[in-house]
Amino acid sequence: MKIKKVLFLCTHNSARSQMAEGLLRSMYGDKYEVFSAGTEVTKVNPFVAMSMAQIGIDLSSHRSKSIEEFKNQDIDIVVTVCDNAKEACPFFAGAKEIIHQSFSDPSQFKGTEEEILIQVAAVRDEIKTWIEQRFNK
Repeated sequence: MKIKKVLFLCTHNSARSQMAEGLLRSMYGDKYEVFSAGTEVTKVNPFVAMSMAQIGIDLSSHRSKSIEEFKNQDIDIVVTVCDNAKEACPFFAGAKEIIHQSFSDPSQFKGTEEEILIQVAAVRDEIKTWIEQRFNK
């Protein structure tokens, strides 16, 4: 069986796409080679790193990557994860399959550290459920 390459995209590659990359690799890394990127390089959201660590997924080696790093790669599935029409999800030409799945943006969450972590965990769990439904085939 050929291992498919999956690229998760969002604007900053700091939260949703990072969580999706970590989750898919952790859950189905034997079936998929997973990457993530964005149109603007920033840094991994620290609340996202903490939330993923809570479920045993270490993002300490992750970094925000530009979509340019993947331009000439043969990607089977591209998943855009931006959550509203005002936000410009990047377009990746050349993918064999393009999927759009919206998730709330953790960078917009407000409150205490505990309140933000609760909201990030909800998005993380939503992404996990979606990945189970979409990639467990």
